[in-house]
Formats: sequence, C-alpha cells, structure tokens
Amino acid sequence: MVETLRPESTIGVLDAVKWAVAEETPLDVIGAGSKAVLGRSVSGECRLDLSALSGIEAYEPNELVLVAKPATLISEIEHALAENNQQMAFEPADLGPLLGSAASTGTIGGTIACNIAGPRRIKAGAARDNLLGFHAVSGRGENFKSGGRVVKNVTGFDLSKLMAGSYGTLAVMTEITIKVLPAPEKTRTVLIMWQAEGDHDDDGVAAMTDALTSSHEVSAAAHLPAWIAARSAVDYVSGSSVAITAVRVEGSEPSVAYRCNELKTLLGSYAPVEELHSKNSAELWREVRDVAYFSESIKRQVWRLSIPPASGPRVARAVLKDNPGEVFYDWGGGLIWLALDPNDDAGESVVRAATAAVGGYAFLIRAAEEVRTRVPVFQPQPEALAAITRRVKEGFDPNGVLNPGRMYEGL
Repeated sequence: MVETLRPESTIGVLDAVKWAVAEETPLDVIGAGSKAVLGRSVSGECRLDLSALSGIEAYEPNELVLVAKPATLISEIEHALAENNQQMAFEPADLGPLLGSAASTGTIGGTIACNIAGPRRIKAGAARDNLLGFHAVSGRGENFKSGGRVVKNVTGFDLSKLMAGSYGTLAVMTEITIKVLPAPEKTRTVLIMWQAEGDHDDDGVAAMTDALTSSHEVSAAAHLPAWIAARSAVDYVSGSSVAITAVRVEGSEPSVAYRCNELKTLLGSYAPVEELHSKNSAELWREVRDVAYFSESIKRQVWRLSIPPASGPRVARAVLKDNPGEVFYDWGGGLIWLALDPNDDAGESVVRAATAAVGGYAFLIRAAEEVRTRVPVFQPQPEALAAITRRVKEGFDPNGVLNPGRMYEGL
C-alpha cells in the first residue's frame, strides 16, 4: 500500500521532502489528481498530497496580480476573477473529463506544472508566460523562490520559465503568483461553413492563416472537420453537417463588430460565413479548449502535436492513413489533436515520423498505463538536449525523489 503524506503548510512540505531525501524514498507529487495520468507512470513509493495547500492568498485587481496556493482550484480562481471582470488570459484547459476524471477539479499548481494553455495561447502566450513568480521546495529539501508580486519584475535568471512544464520533477511549488488581465467586453466568432463534402483541412488552415495575418487581432482560430463539429453542444455548429473553421474576436463592442464584419468579407471568399455571439461563442471555445470532442471515447489514445501550421493537414493524413482515428486543429493549425483507435504502441512510430518530418513535437496525452510505460510520452530529446535536462534535474533534485520518471525514463 502506498503511504501518503499530506502536509498542511510550506514547512510541512519542506519536512516531507527532507524525509524523502534522507530515506531515499521517491515521492509521487499530486494535487487534486486531475492530471495524474499525464506523462509516464510515476514510480514513487510514497504520495505527497498537496490538497491541503489550497486557497487564494492575495488578489490585487488594480495590480493585475493573483497569488494562490498550488491546490487552489482553477474554478475558484476564475470565480474570483469574474467578480472583477478579469481573467487568466492563457485560458487554462479543464482536461479532467478527457483524462478520465471529473470536470472542474484542475488546480493552479497542476496547470502551471504542466504548462497548460487554451486557444488564446496564440495571443496571450502559454501558462509560463503568465507566471510571475513562485515559492517552492527543491528535491534537495531547500526552500527557494523566484519572481514576485509585480507584473514587471527582473531578478536575473527566470526560473518561472523552467518550472512551468517540469511536471513536478524539479521542485514542489507552495505558492504561485500569476498575471491576470481584464476580460473582454464582447466576444464573437466568425464561422466558415464549408459546403462541399470532405475534411477541408487544408482550406481551413489557409483561412485561419489569412485571419491571423490580418490586422483584425484574432484571439483564437480552430478548424473542426464535419464529424467533430457534429459533437458540439452549440446547435448551430452541430446541426450544420459541414466542416467548420472558427475565428474568435474579442474586445470592446464597436471594435468587435467592425473586425467581425471585416473578417466576414475577408473569409467569405472561401465559403459562406456566419457569426456566433457571446454565449454560443464561449461554449464553442470551451469545447475546443477542453478537447471535449474526445472526452467520451475514453479508450481512444490521444496525441497532441505542435507543428508548423501549414504542415498540419499533411501530418494528420500521414498518421491517419494507417491508424484509424479523428483530428481537429487549434492555434491556427499549429496544434493538432488526434484521437486514435487503441493499439499496443499508440501509433507512436508513425506519429513520431510524421511529426519529425516537419520539425514538430508530439506528446501522448492519453493512453493506458501499460502503454505509457512502454512508449515515450514526451518527444524524445537529442543527446545534447537530454544532457542538459539531466544536469537540470541533478541540480534541483540530485536524489531523484520528485516524480521520478514522470517525463523521461531515469529522470
């Protein structure tokens, strides 16, 4: 039976890590557990449960700064921000249902540790770009901090960029400071309704590129093949029976209305265009953000590919040629979501080959534990980069007590 440590303070976390170092006992670091199956299966002999470290510690709307403990629910933060008409601009996804757990159980610590961002990443950046600072306990059993509670803060080497996306393998964060921004007054989405049969993936990427390179400040762009659009909770989208390319515009009401009209003129040369307003627009982008279209078929293996947008349809076709599945595109085509019928290697060799051919990055988001044990979940690193990764791990966690093997075997 796995032993569980549940500290209730930073001092408790420090003591727990010091004990693990002294006893040479690996720790499986966990918050609410909504992302426990992201990455390789962790070989920790003891669980470090951070769920007691929860709550917003400071929120300064005028300074656009919020400080929270790591197990604070994203939903709690969103509620507090909404009361002041503010938001987390990087649009963190709720991946709970996709990964087989409950909705609205994601925490700020897990979001930052996994560097999760939604459709607005093309404009607002990733989670790491919105992390101002943190307090943490390293795998050496030492307290340290980086950054601070101001939007402009220069303190030398930016450890925040290193910590975001480290999946708890370097340190245990005990306090997190993020940048927040005003929420847009209005949100609308221009839809291109592709009338002819076919996936229209190449057409969709071309249209998204036109929108994103225009002067109309697009905040999100996604393409849904017809069979994906049919699963939308937005009646107008699901009832269309066609592939759809969606382009989001946000801001003040006059500006949004003007830019939408201009985009409809620009994109109308491809196919008929329509428009979604606030409620339906928000629902559509929530679905895209949370990868809701792949949440029901939980046995399917899900890949997340980051690639040059123009190469997206070619990569998807190469993978799907011999691996039955489905695809949709976010980030203007730069992010591909693939759901493949299950097999022993998750189609890894084909996915890696197709992605490598265009200089992309492939991450196995969802698969059974035995598959994630056999198959490299993260993109394999060239030896020079792998050597740097090992040195960083040794610098923060020389005894390998924090989430050992979560990202790469032996680290």
